[in-house]
Formats: sequence, structure tokens, C-alpha cells
Amino acid sequence: MLKIFVCIKQVPDTTEIKLDPVKGTLIRDGVPSIMNPDDKGALEQALLFKDQFGAEVTAVTMGPPQATAILREAFAMGVDHGILITDRRFGGADTLATSYTLSQALRTFDYDIILAGRQAIDGDTAQVGPQIAEQLDLPQVTYVEHVEYDGKDKLTVRRNVEEGHEVVEVKIPCMLTFLASAYNPRYMNVKDIMGAFNKEVTILNADSFPVDPQRLGLKGSPTNVKRSFTKGAKAMGVLHEDLTPEEAANLILEKLQEKFII
Repeated sequence: MLKIFVCIKQVPDTTEIKLDPVKGTLIRDGVPSIMNPDDKGALEQALLFKDQFGAEVTAVTMGPPQATAILREAFAMGVDHGILITDRRFGGADTLATSYTLSQALRTFDYDIILAGRQAIDGDTAQVGPQIAEQLDLPQVTYVEHVEYDGKDKLTVRRNVEEGHEVVEVKIPCMLTFLASAYNPRYMNVKDIMGAFNKEVTILNADSFPVDPQRLGLKGSPTNVKRSFTKGAKAMGVLHEDLTPEEAANLILEKLQEKFII
């Protein structure tokens, strides 16, 4: 049976986020928390594997105790096990410290495939998934849109690239990171929602698995955010009307030359 671990994250709903104009930091008070959208794409793929091949699916999240809420949501969608990695010593972690902590925890389990979202909407770095793969010495495929499993040891993966799509093959164990657009996450029914609160969440802290204390939280984070600010509005564009095809082509050419694109 396939053993799949899905890394998910509780994030603030960025459509509700505002910035403190003085401190330049996010105002999180009163902002609802949600499961990261890209992670839902990964979670749906894991559940499809469960439907098709009888896979065992475990959702893993690192965060404060209230992050249990998204594990309950994952249970309601069909996940078998939920793990919360929480400890004040993990606080303030950047992507490197976060990936180190998650990878050290994952080392203690047997897995075939590790899935995650491409990136979290509260950071948009797309670094944690690839960093986990590097720390666990796993082959990885990013920007995944679709996966097929041969029932043995190989995945055929379609990934989104700037020029279109790329299809690659990868053997398990491996790590994949997904786009939110990969799948439409399944709906939760009332029975599964009620049952989610009867399932036990496994709680892990910094003493639950081997770690180097110097690589945790703020101590293990070489990067930090100096300042946050709202993106300025763009100047209004210029509308050109009633141009002949030749005039339009010349205008486009002129603008491209002004921008040194050609």
C-alpha cells in the first residue's frame, strides 16, 4: 500500500490582509485562517491515489496549536492520519528552518511519496517543498498539474512551465509540489465533518525527533523580512483607437523598442 504524506499549512486569508502603515507588518487580528490553496491541490491528488490504489494518507502541518483546524478539515476530506508539529522553539522559522524541521520529522516515518503545495500564499517563496526534498535526498518535481501512477514504482507527471507543459517520469520515493489549479478539492459531507472531530491528531514537538537546536526557529533562520509595503498603483494606460493594422503594428514596434525588448 502506498504511504503518502501531504505537507499542508494554515495561512491567513490574504484577501482579508492589510498592512500596518507604521510597522510595515501584516495585520493578522480578525483575519480568518484557511488551508493554503496550493496544498489543497496536493491533498486532492493524495486522496485520488487513495481512491484508486488504497493509499494511506497522512497530513502534516507545522504551526501553533490552532493549526489543528486544518487537520480536522483534512480528516473531513478523507485523510487517514494527522500530525501537528508544534513548539515555541520552532517560532520565527524561515523557509530553511521550516524545511529542516519538517524533514527531520518525516525521517521518522515510512513514506513512498511526499506531496505539498507549490507555495504558501502568505510567503510566495515556493522554497519549502524543494528544500524538504533536498534535505531528504529525494527526487522532486515542482509545479505539478497531473500525476499518473503505474501501480509499481513510477509516476508520470505533467508540470506547468512557461512554454506550456512538460511530462517527466520519476521513481518513488519522491516529492511533488502542486499548483492550486491542479484539481478541484472534493467537498466535505456532514458525516465526514462530524467524524473528523473524533479522530486523534498526533502532536510532535522538538523533543519528538532528532534535531539540531541551532537550526530551529529564529536561530536557524538566515533570512528575515526587513519591511513590508503595499504595492503602488500603476499609472493609467493609454488607449489608442481607430488605428489601421499598419499603424497598430508600427505603434507596437515603437513601444517594444522603447522598452529595449527588441
